Amino acid sequence: MTSLSFKTRISFYPNNSTLHFLSHNRLLQTIEFSKRVKVKTKITCSASDHQPHQQKQQKYSKKKKRSASEEDKGIDPVGFLKKLDISHKDFAQFLRERHKAMKDLKAEIFKRFPDLKEFSTGYEIVGVHRNPEHRVDFMDWAPGARYCALVGDFNGWSPTENCAREGHFGHDDYGYWFISLEDKVREGEKPDELYFQQYNYVDDYDKGDSGVTIEEIFKKAEDEYWEPGEDRFVKNRFELPAKLYEQLFGPNGPQALDELEEIPDAETRYKAWKEQHKDDPPSNLPPLDIIDNGKVYDVFNIAGDPAWQEKFRSKAPPIPYWIETRKGRKAWLKKYIPGIPHGTKYRVYFNTPDGPLERVPAWATYVQPDADGKQAFAIHWEPPPEYAYKWRNTSPKVPKSLRIYECHVGISGKEPKISSFSDFTEKVLPHVKEAGYNAIQLFGVAEHKDYFTVGYRVTNFYAVSSRFGTPDDFKRLVDEAHGLGLLVFLDIVHSYSAADQMVGLSLFDGSNDCYFHTGKRGHHKYWGTRMFKYGDLDVLHFLLANLNWWIAEYQIDGFQFHSLSSMIYTHNGFASFTGDLEEYCNQYVDKDALLYLILANEILHYLHPNVITIAEDATYYPGLCESTSQGGLGFDYFVNLSASEMWLSLLESTPDHEWSMSKIVSTLKGSGQYSEKMLMYAENHNQSISGGKSFAEILFGEVTEHSPGSNDSLLRGCSLHKMIRLITFTIGGRAYLNFMGNEFGHPERVEFPMPSNSFSFSLANRRWDLLENGGVCCDLFNFEKELMKLDENERVLSRRLPNIHHVNDTKMVISYIRGPLLFVFNFHPTDSYEKYNIGVEEAGEYQIILNSDENKFGGQGLIKEHQYIQRTISKRVDGFRNCLEVPLPSRTAQVGLQIKSDLKDLSHLHSQRHCTAEFQEWK
Repeated sequence: MTSLSFKTRISFYPNNSTLHFLSHNRLLQTIEFSKRVKVKTKITCSASDHQPHQQKQQKYSKKKKRSASEEDKGIDPVGFLKKLDISHKDFAQFLRERHKAMKDLKAEIFKRFPDLKEFSTGYEIVGVHRNPEHRVDFMDWAPGARYCALVGDFNGWSPTENCAREGHFGHDDYGYWFISLEDKVREGEKPDELYFQQYNYVDDYDKGDSGVTIEEIFKKAEDEYWEPGEDRFVKNRFELPAKLYEQLFGPNGPQALDELEEIPDAETRYKAWKEQHKDDPPSNLPPLDIIDNGKVYDVFNIAGDPAWQEKFRSKAPPIPYWIETRKGRKAWLKKYIPGIPHGTKYRVYFNTPDGPLERVPAWATYVQPDADGKQAFAIHWEPPPEYAYKWRNTSPKVPKSLRIYECHVGISGKEPKISSFSDFTEKVLPHVKEAGYNAIQLFGVAEHKDYFTVGYRVTNFYAVSSRFGTPDDFKRLVDEAHGLGLLVFLDIVHSYSAADQMVGLSLFDGSNDCYFHTGKRGHHKYWGTRMFKYGDLDVLHFLLANLNWWIAEYQIDGFQFHSLSSMIYTHNGFASFTGDLEEYCNQYVDKDALLYLILANEILHYLHPNVITIAEDATYYPGLCESTSQGGLGFDYFVNLSASEMWLSLLESTPDHEWSMSKIVSTLKGSGQYSEKMLMYAENHNQSISGGKSFAEILFGEVTEHSPGSNDSLLRGCSLHKMIRLITFTIGGRAYLNFMGNEFGHPERVEFPMPSNSFSFSLANRRWDLLENGGVCCDLFNFEKELMKLDENERVLSRRLPNIHHVNDTKMVISYIRGPLLFVFNFHPTDSYEKYNIGVEEAGEYQIILNSDENKFGGQGLIKEHQYIQRTISKRVDGFRNCLEVPLPSRTAQVGLQIKSDLKDLSHLHSQRHCTAEFQEWK
């Protein structure tokens, strides 16, 4: 075995940059990839009369070459620089070199794999897989090993029973070891005589268990299907080749090339055969004859009996007979014991230059520690099909705006313990639905050794963490989320890996350069983790297949790529950035890591058109969300990390009256070019894990459980908590995220059990009980639900970016317009304004549809009911011809909706082509 093979559905043709895909409706669809590989082929033909065909082929090749060059016009390695009018010679040259490197990388891939789909779906054959021919196949990559064996409960942990060794077809040329474990024949049973005997294991797994033998099926096919004589060559496949071989190479055949006579044409040979067999008795074979219509190129045509042809065409193929030869699971269980039973512990054993070692297979899909938690084992997960999880729901349609609820399963319960997938499914998912979110984002799902690492030091990339439950438990979680209309995202960690050697990938096959770089580059400078070698084809094979595995096996809807700065730079992002483009193309940039990200986005977005990819990069690498064909990395969203850092700094270090409105706006608005693709959050899990504080803990201290309005501190905290979320939610792009519990002002940080706290679980949970007692937590949760409902009803996030027209640092007021909605914030700690002038573009009436100061949200209710509707006055403010005089109590925010307009003014605006898009939105 010299290469891996997959089931091919799509393919990259080597001379074309277009990805071809045959869809279910059998129509050929195409998509452009920034890839063209030139392959030289040499074809020789001995017949001179093929020259016209060769000329035709040359014409076709030239035409194809022209179309390929036309396709390349859509690919510009520096396209997004031109679009943004950025001129930086060194960075533009870097992008061109990166594009060339991508073409070379794909050329290397196509030397081993027929297309990118097969390259990125290695999970189909690598790892442990059930083979329908009553056996189990195991494959893993360990190029530095000399000997490989599978050991476990099934063979008494023997390193010699199920093994493969170097030089005995044990591995291919790239270091992939292959071991086949035959199912064991039960006592008193005989093994199947036919090597191709297969069994159903999943679909129709009892079909074929009728007890009919193979011989009876063949007899039935012969009696019911074949006409007399039709099955002659089916039974004796080698009769005709044997006769030809006898004529050419037998004792009576020619002994030298010069003894070979000239072979006559088909018509002459047929007439000679006809003359030879003219006295033969009638045959049961179909009547055929050869006729000549006199055309030069039609040397012979075959004519048959029309009645026989119609009879043959009316026959259905004998597929049912062959299907019956495949027995069901019951027949297999009656005759065989599984080579590796479901739930069996196993590991892979290597003999290396440094001696023998055992490892958890890199592609293991379920891993558990032993009773002491020191040793880990892979668990063979193959439940009987009648007990395996069956999907009931499909993924929801991708919404135009994302409201993401970030979760950690282990800390999702109110008890101080590790919660399970089942607990999360039953208790947290209904809360997320009630709150109004449309997606959840899970982190810490992949298997990791130490719980206190929050799941970011991954040891087994294909396994869900056994501390939360089984693979089927996680499938149920995803399925139930989809049933509630929630997308499911994973926080994927491909930027580094755990350094643990017993259960992780470090020194996997005894060598130091298997998955990771050697030396200092192979270790994160500060986190003690290992850094992937993205330039290695097999490492890319492992990581890209991992992305597709989560989608294929667990129906995941998207990924947030964690800490891209750790992988993009050799300094792991721990360097000062001034914003100069030179910093993104110097010697510290890992071009191989960038190629991996581009390749991941290209493959994911083509194979799974609805997938969502989110980039978390503190350095804001240029082109994160630009198309890969235009020099970008291809992400759908990027995370604005600056917003939460700004809020944390203001709350902890800056007095309320010194808050800068200009700084708040500029930080939240981000870059105008990329704001639409920005994911915003006021606080995620980083603000409250391992010693950090949540905003509620900073604002409220110990008074969270008191009744609303009991003191000024509580009123201040409640007001700012709502305002921070409202402005962060509505001023940014089309995605918003909140960490579990922070929507109702969780009063405590998160701290995982670790040596520093004597492994206590007291802070590794969520206080859901606070929502049962009323008080400020319920008030904040009510406001959160209204905030989500605001986007659901008014499509706030999916609209064009807001027009921020009023920023007053002295009075600490911010106002902006987004679609038909007007947002006004008064951050001043003491000053209230009875009639504050806010400019608006369109004349008419505006009604307050959300007021942070309402009593049901923990406010004082200072704005009365008659003040909820305001009519514009003709006065130029903020550059607009009209304005509103709105009441603005201190530390309050309100959202107004235009309910009645002066159509004359609107028509004037429309005729002048002013604010056309906003006019259409209003209509």
